[in-house]
Amino acid sequence: MSETVLLVGGGGREHAIARAVAPDCELYACASNRNPGIADLAEGMRTVDETDADAIVDVATEVGATLAVVGPESALAAGVADALNDAGVYTFGPTAEAARIETDKAYQRRFMREAGIPGCPEFETFDDVAAACEYVDAYDGDLAVKPAGLTGGKGVRVTGDQVTKAEAKAYLRESDYDRVVLEERLVGEEFTVQAFVANGDVRTTPAVQDHKRAYEGDEGPNTGGMGSYSDADRTLPFMDDADYEDAVAVLEATVDALDDYTGVLYGQFMLTAEGVRVVEFNARFGDPEAMNTLPVMETPFLDVLTAARDGDPLPDLEFSPRATVCKYAVPAGYPTDPEAGARIEVDEGSVERAAAENGTEAGEALLFYASVDARADGLYTTTSRSFAVVGVDGTIADAEAIADAALAAGGNGLRVREDIGKPELVQRRIDHVERLR
Repeated sequence: MSETVLLVGGGGREHAIARAVAPDCELYACASNRNPGIADLAEGMRTVDETDADAIVDVATEVGATLAVVGPESALAAGVADALNDAGVYTFGPTAEAARIETDKAYQRRFMREAGIPGCPEFETFDDVAAACEYVDAYDGDLAVKPAGLTGGKGVRVTGDQVTKAEAKAYLRESDYDRVVLEERLVGEEFTVQAFVANGDVRTTPAVQDHKRAYEGDEGPNTGGMGSYSDADRTLPFMDDADYEDAVAVLEATVDALDDYTGVLYGQFMLTAEGVRVVEFNARFGDPEAMNTLPVMETPFLDVLTAARDGDPLPDLEFSPRATVCKYAVPAGYPTDPEAGARIEVDEGSVERAAAENGTEAGEALLFYASVDARADGLYTTTSRSFAVVGVDGTIADAEAIADAALAAGGNGLRVREDIGKPELVQRRIDHVERLR
């Protein structure tokens, strides 16, 4: 039986999912924006708010969906997976309750402590700003200040790095967050391991390092992610196999402690002098990390989805032994004051030529549209990231050269973080961990 898959979401992550499943199924999509990359791959794309569960169920029923994949965390928090499952459409994505592992950071930390999940930092949760400020003053060391709810990766402030303690307290007083988590600042190198989870099985993907800071040299405010890289094997240049296995052990312990979790579990880790610690969990693919892992996954994504639905063991995952470098092009002013509504032109042909002209025989250049709006007269920016290019090749350096050349696709008016994947930046990561060890 051929499968009809409904994809919820219209960003770069969802474009990567669409590219991974479209060859093996009849694909439909729904999102609040019209992503031209997804639209080209799908039989149909409906304009629906990603949090409107009833409208999404109507689309699923109309197209005869046999499977669904939910991309964004906002949709999971709104119970879209619950509604689709209730309507008889098997959904690869956690219920709203299970997604609290991401959507409620206070719950996340309490869950880790109560379940004895390894790698949990010292923390306290607060629903009173005055008490939180007193804790900041009394704490002997630096802290990460985290709103308990979703903030699109932009809500965290870290004392001793981004802000002073006085600025952290002002941030708490001026914000309208009703609950916050204060936890020890973890010092080291961050990395992500994403896992497919269903029926108690955990199948992990290669490690990725995202770059949250807006500007070169890890300067500026946090963003949703300016880009990322992965290596030709499952680790990163500053990690060893034991570090990766420690991260996998955390994911497996978390799945064991959760009640029937289904979907992607994303572990964001910090490799510290004391070993692997947990920065946070997400209940879906990372964006941009999905664009690093899915293009090199040789196991058909649809095989994972059907095994999950049918109660079969998830297939072992095979990955092409190639590195990837992803770089985002973002509107001017992003993330603090982004310029929305600017018309842009993307030369898809120049992306394709980037691999042929700058890579090896194993090279590939991929374009993933993100938060752009395709109108009758062209593409327009929104307030979020516009598109990503991914270079794929045998080494990180070769993949970066492809990505760098492919960025010419966006023309003028967009900004990128040029240093992601550059040999100098990667070497700084290696040197940092060597000093920590």
